[in-house]
Amino acid sequence: MDQTLGFLRETVSNYTDEQQLAISIYKKIESKEFSNEENFVRSLTEEEVSFLNNILPDEINYAMEEQDYKRVHELNDVYELLL
Repeated sequence: MDQTLGFLRETVSNYTDEQQLAISIYKKIESKEFSNEENFVRSLTEEEVSFLNNILPDEINYAMEEQDYKRVHELNDVYELLL
């Protein structure tokens, strides 16, 4: 699995208890059908894109506060593709 998708999977897993869209996104990542984050983003529905657009800025800010710059970079890569 692409390392960026691994970080995204871990992030999305924090929301799977309360959000059906998070479960859907998590399952897509787990399917391991994607060689990179660009292919993954292309497979998302509008609702899934909207969900990620809502959570990723907060998750990126949290990673920045924790000085986890690798996570910041990887999550930002996905976020840029969504825009």
